[in-house]
Amino acid sequence: MNLLPCLAIVSCLAAVGAAVAAAGCLFAVRGSTAAPAALWAIVACLACAFEMGVRAGGGLVDPSTSASARLAVAAIGLCPAMSLLGAKRPQHGVWQLIVATLAAVLALPALTALLVRPGSLPDVHILQRGFMLLLLLVGWLNFAGTQRGLAATLIVIGQLAIVWPFLPAVSLAEALPQPIVDAIGCSLILVGAVLAQRAKKATPVGTVPLTGGAAIVSLIDPPFLALRETLGAAWALRIAERFDAVATTRGWPCRLRFSGLAAGGDPTDTSWHRDAHRAFTALMRRFVNQDWLTRHRQA
Repeated sequence: MNLLPCLAIVSCLAAVGAAVAAAGCLFAVRGSTAAPAALWAIVACLACAFEMGVRAGGGLVDPSTSASARLAVAAIGLCPAMSLLGAKRPQHGVWQLIVATLAAVLALPALTALLVRPGSLPDVHILQRGFMLLLLLVGWLNFAGTQRGLAATLIVIGQLAIVWPFLPAVSLAEALPQPIVDAIGCSLILVGAVLAQRAKKATPVGTVPLTGGAAIVSLIDPPFLALRETLGAAWALRIAERFDAVATTRGWPCRLRFSGLAAGGDPTDTSWHRDAHRAFTALMRRFVNQDWLTRHRQA
């Protein structure tokens, strides 16, 4: 029995499952600037599933066509991480054009190989190979310190398996086909996508009225931590930096850390709470809408 089609079918099914999980993530991040990244993830998973399905059907046997198809899939797979890097209003919409352009540029050697040099392998420059690896690492670092760190690690390892033929110091002519590596990579992406889809429920405050610093913490921490898990560490730290700058200027006894708000000073002094919450909301609105804030704010 030929295992190659079976492994390709496993890869195809895993990629389809990852696309379904990404669709669940799209629903979970609705109302935030992470929605385009989730859409890119769905497209990337479906592109991978299509490639694996064609391989399962006996296609892509020509080395040139096989390598070109894989390069296109690899280029699209880098789009979600790139999309998150520009996930701030109002430029997040236009940023998707830059993301699409990046994918086209990365896949250009495949088009050149098919149209200009038929039968030859895509000539992927060492700088492009290094950039693909760098972008994968940046995407992983963005979530490594969050509660979705394990999911991000599994997804990036799976992506490394898919992109492996185009990494630095890897011989493209010898790397493809790699059915076992593809099956493992797609399976890891599926597991990571399912883990990422699992929403973290906020701890309920209860019916006891909150006073002092706990009151402002209960208003800021849930949406801030939810944004950290949605967009990653880069934008969460940027929001914290901007909030702390305002807090220092206005003399508020609080600082926004990666783990949430640290409120000090006199516990009975709540005069600064309203202004602090207003400033925090203004910063968050660059990334989410009011419905998103309402969903992630503790009652």
